[in-house]
Amino acid sequence: MAYIYNAAGVANAQVNLEIQTTANTAGNLSVTGLQDVTVNNANDVFTWEQLDTGSKLQVPTTATNSITTNLVLDQAIFFGANASAAKGDTATDQGIFGLSKNKTKVNFALYFGDEDDGTAGPEITGQGYITGLAPTVSAGAPVWVSPVTLTVDGDYTPQIDVADGNIGIADESF
Repeated sequence: MAYIYNAAGVANAQVNLEIQTTANTAGNLSVTGLQDVTVNNANDVFTWEQLDTGSKLQVPTTATNSITTNLVLDQAIFFGANASAAKGDTATDQGIFGLSKNKTKVNFALYFGDEDDGTAGPEITGQGYITGLAPTVSAGAPVWVSPVTLTVDGDYTPQIDVADGNIGIADESF
């Protein structure tokens, strides 16, 4: 059995999130400073009652998919590479804040980290929108931190075996 091995400080590749705009696939934004990551796949369920049964009946319907994380803010990643100039259309130009504010649809690739035996681990890809930004700082935590939600448009695409060892969006076809 191979476990996903993403403990901090180990030699193996760690969790990695890459983002690019769907309009301009140049300029991948590698999101660093992740404190935690949650991958959510919440299936909705339609429930009804019938007179001929004593229990409710259910059938699964569509899912709501999202990725949430808490991010220690880096100026270039959060505000973009061109924070003082006119914004470009790449993810690196806009940054997390610009992609959210501009409601820009993005491609993403979330690499789960290498497995415990050192082989390439799984990754999921998809498209969606960045939402849920709420940067905060306090005297007890003097570094800006923000939750970030990637609301997925459609399905995740799992990549269980990244056989060629390439990780991230550059290796994917959207």
